[in-house]
Parts: sequence; structure tokens; C-alpha cells
Amino acid sequence: MNAPDSAARISDYTQNLGRQARAAAALMAKASAAKKNAALRRLAELLRANTAALAQDNARDIARAEAAGLAAPMVDRLKLTPKVIETVAQGCEQLAAMGDIIGEIVGMKQQPSGIRVGQMRVPIGVFGMIFESRPNVTIEAASLSIKSGNACILRGGSEAIESNKALAKLVQQALVESGLPADAVQLVQTTDREVVGQLIAMPEYVDVIIPRGGKSLIERISREAKVPVIKHLDGNCHTYVDDPCDLDMAVTVTDNAKTNKYSPCNATESLLVARGVAAEFLPRIGAVFAAKGVEMRCCPESWAILQGVPGANLKEATEQDWYEEYLSPIIAVKVVAGLDEAIAHINKYGSHHTDAILTRDHMHAQAFLREVDSGSVMVNASTRFADGFEYGLGAEIGISTDKFHARGPVGLEGLTSLKYIVLGEGEVRG
Repeated sequence: MNAPDSAARISDYTQNLGRQARAAAALMAKASAAKKNAALRRLAELLRANTAALAQDNARDIARAEAAGLAAPMVDRLKLTPKVIETVAQGCEQLAAMGDIIGEIVGMKQQPSGIRVGQMRVPIGVFGMIFESRPNVTIEAASLSIKSGNACILRGGSEAIESNKALAKLVQQALVESGLPADAVQLVQTTDREVVGQLIAMPEYVDVIIPRGGKSLIERISREAKVPVIKHLDGNCHTYVDDPCDLDMAVTVTDNAKTNKYSPCNATESLLVARGVAAEFLPRIGAVFAAKGVEMRCCPESWAILQGVPGANLKEATEQDWYEEYLSPIIAVKVVAGLDEAIAHINKYGSHHTDAILTRDHMHAQAFLREVDSGSVMVNASTRFADGFEYGLGAEIGISTDKFHARGPVGLEGLTSLKYIVLGEGEVRG
């Protein structure tokens, strides 16, 4: 569908997107697994075949973003490299290889009355996705929507409009060639922000809204939406180095958790170190961070240990630093007494996204898993693994820091609902 040619037609345009999505959702809900999987495999083929053409569209977005002075981490999120394209293509194939959960029946039990009661997994229907930067989200959202038998309306950021249009065109081509409705995945073709206001206030057409982007965007959607929202505010992820721990492993994992990539929401932003290992661990990780240009915002105790590290870029941490999601080469560093203080700190300052403990103590690990109130909790692994693809979900629609209806990386199951089904043989209630 073409973009509206005037602001006055925004409402009609968005309503039409909704009507088309609702009609497509009915067809997708009854589509065969074979057709859905064929569309996903075809989409993977098209992505690989069009890598060079996609790079040209993406280059226009990047040039415009750089000219507009977009911050470096945001420009980084915008890049649609061959590696990124290959990753989302693999995600499509991984989804195609997974079993179809739609129509699955669970928990069937015979009741004293004779009826059998269970639950069937069904698509949500239509979801709206509002996201910034990252054009690969277009494919992740589209592929999950197809596999889960939903229809979706995608509204990407204006900074990635050319990339998103090119990707959405390939998605619709794959759908049509596989015998599925093109309108099962629709991209909003205008950058007019009024569309967002309309999209989040159409309960007759949209069953759930999923915002993915900066805190201000998500706060606005949560405040104004008239349909349910699956949201994730920010990613203040923690790595806690416990006493006892394998120090070599702790250095390797902490380095990866922070410096593998600075811009994702699963990068570690706060480093907590048990006092018993701080004097030995901090100079080692400090040297790594110094070599990579990572600024360390330190508590007084960590400052005293790190100030002797050659080239270390240290700053005194403020109270606000413990809350921050930097998305850049900055990390907050704090020495804690031990496990209990680490857990208390994470639950107070964290964003309930992803937190990890590096430890040799099994009981400490189990306590951390039980008591840290986050969507993903890890033992002896980098927080960078908090991702739908890495979790074997095929892809993710986002990472939810909510507790209802989905939590952590939201994959196929997060885009479905359960309805009760009752099987009888003529039973009546007395």
C-alpha cells in the first residue's frame, strides 16, 4: 500500500492497514505449516540473493543519519551488513525447521462430569510493532509473525525507511509466492509520527502493540496505547563476579559481555565484584578495558584498586550511574561485600532485563537464579547471549521486561495465546 499523500489522510491510511491486517490474520490463522515454512525458506533465499541491493538502500539511510548527526551507537544499529543479513536469513530457516505450535493442545484432563478440558495454542491475531533503527527487526518481526500465524503492521524508524521498505518488499514477495496473503506483513510507508498515535489506538484491528526502541518511545506508547503493550524499557544488565570464581573465565566473559558490541540492550552496563576477589580481578579487567578505551565509572573502593592500571579512564560514579544504560564504551564498577549485596543492588538499580553471575559456588549460583528478578538470569555466561536467535527461538520480537504476558526474549510462544477447549460426549450439567 502506498503512503498517504497528505496529513489529512493519515487516519484513513492507518484504518485501511488495520482492516487489511485483520483480514490477513484470519487467513494466516488457518494457513498450513507447509505454506508458512515455505514462505520463511523463500524469504531466506531472497535475503541472500539481494544482499548487494539491500546494501545500497541501507547506505542511503546511513548517509542520511550521519549527515543528521545521529549518535554513533545509533548509526551502528542502523547497519545492514552481510553478516546481519545472513543472521536473519538463518533465523528464518531456523524458524522453518521448528515444529508448528499453532493448534497444539496441552493439559487435556478428564473431569468428574465426563468432559475433557485442555488448552489450545492459537495466534494472537494482529500485532503492531513500532521500532527504531535496526532494520533487521523488520525481518525478525515478519518471520515470527508468519510462523506464529499472525498478521503484523510494522512501523520502523524514519532513519531506516529505505532499508525497511526494501526488506518488506522481499517479505511480501515470499508470502505471495508461497500462497499466503501479502497483507500478512505490512510496513507503514510514511514517516509521519501521527501513524503511531493511530496504530496504538485501534483495538478493533490491533490485538497487541510491541514497541522496541528508546525509553522515551516506549514510555509514550505505554502511556497512550489503548491496546495491550509488550514492552522493554531499558537494558541495564549486570555481570557479578563472585567469590569464589574462575578469574580467567571471569575476565573473558566480562570482556565479552561489555565489549563484544556496545549498542545492544544485552551488553553489560554494570560490573559488580565481590570484595574477596576485587584486588585480583579488577586490575586484570581494568587493563582490558583500558586497552579498548572503555571508561570506568567507579565506586571509591574500585577506584582505589583501578587507579594504578596504566591508561585506565576512571571517573567517580554518581548514584545515577547505577541506573544507566550507556550503549557505549562506559561501564559502572562497584565492589560489593558478596552475593546478597549483589542481588540487592541488581534488584534495586537494574532494569530486569539480563543479569549474570560468574561463580564456582553452586549454592551461590542457585540463589542468584532464584532471587534476581529479571527476564533472563545467567550463570557463567555472557549477557550478550540474551537474544532470541541464541536461545533457539529462531528470532525474537523483542525482550520483555514485563511479567505478563511474555518475559525475556519474546519468540513464537510470546506471539500466541491459549484458549480453553472442552471435549464432550453429550454431557449436561446437573
